[in-house]
Amino acid sequence: MASIPFSVLDLSPIGEGQSVSDALEASRRMAVTAEALGYRRFWLAEHHGMPGIASAATAVVIGHVGAATKTIRIGSGGVMLPNHSPMVIAEQFGTLAALFPGRVDLGLGRAPGTDMRTAQALRRNLDAGAENFPRDVQELQLLLGPVREGQGLIAVPGANSDVSVWLLGSSLYSAHLAAALGLPYAFASHFAPDQLFEAISIYRDRFQPSETLAEPYMIVGVMAALADTDQEAQHLFTSAQQQFINLRRNVRGAFPKPVETMDGLWSEMERFGVEHTLQHAVVGSPATAQAKVARFLKDTGADELIISTPIHDIDARLHSLKLFAGLKDAVLQDALVDA
Repeated sequence: MASIPFSVLDLSPIGEGQSVSDALEASRRMAVTAEALGYRRFWLAEHHGMPGIASAATAVVIGHVGAATKTIRIGSGGVMLPNHSPMVIAEQFGTLAALFPGRVDLGLGRAPGTDMRTAQALRRNLDAGAENFPRDVQELQLLLGPVREGQGLIAVPGANSDVSVWLLGSSLYSAHLAAALGLPYAFASHFAPDQLFEAISIYRDRFQPSETLAEPYMIVGVMAALADTDQEAQHLFTSAQQQFINLRRNVRGAFPKPVETMDGLWSEMERFGVEHTLQHAVVGSPATAQAKVARFLKDTGADELIISTPIHDIDARLHSLKLFAGLKDAVLQDALVDA
């Protein structure tokens, strides 16, 4: 337990009243701050056609934060592989690995990360993309690995790179696949809590050692909105609550500003659904957050914790990142005492 690292997942949120340039500058500041605070990695997520998210060209944004940092691992959480050919991703991440050697992670997901019309525009044959996911993952591993005798297709850049390949998921499918391929695995419990513990069990019980990984290694995710007081943190978190309502209503817009109260903005059914989805979110003062994080780490037995910080104001987001980093020693001590 004493070595559990914290990491950051960023979506480059475009807040109400902000531009894409503002969002990308905020991601740069987040990465620089995360590195200074000792977070292990800084991942960016691929989403398309969403007015509130600026990280669609994920590899480009990874390069942006990589150039601003020196030691923190950078990568995707994740690239949605059915949207792309493995060759293109091998070239992109091989290039990143050449620019930032020893620092690049390639997290892969199977979902499109968008609506079906946009997904169709990204990659024409959607059925083949999803069905071919295991084969595409293995093809990508081959393209990023050492060139073999007689290999006809070579990615340049890409071949002989040190990119770390991960599988990401919000269901049991990726747990089975990550275990079978012997890859590190990250579960999206920050928005998909229902199958978390079953996925952990499947991955750990069925893991097959590989050239990549001798033992299972698993990241779990939480949303985190910390502030000096519980009341202020709950106020900041209303942005995320509004965003999830909008997603359920298929209303697309910028990432909302926080509101004084959610009363009148959601129905009782919507409130129940959002609170269920975000049940693992860590919202409150450091004292409140400490107890919840310690319990979550103990229950999951996770090797690493990655946080998403859905806060509209960048200064408040950076402050939350600082407060969360400060939890580490206290949280780990609590977990050790309870173990």
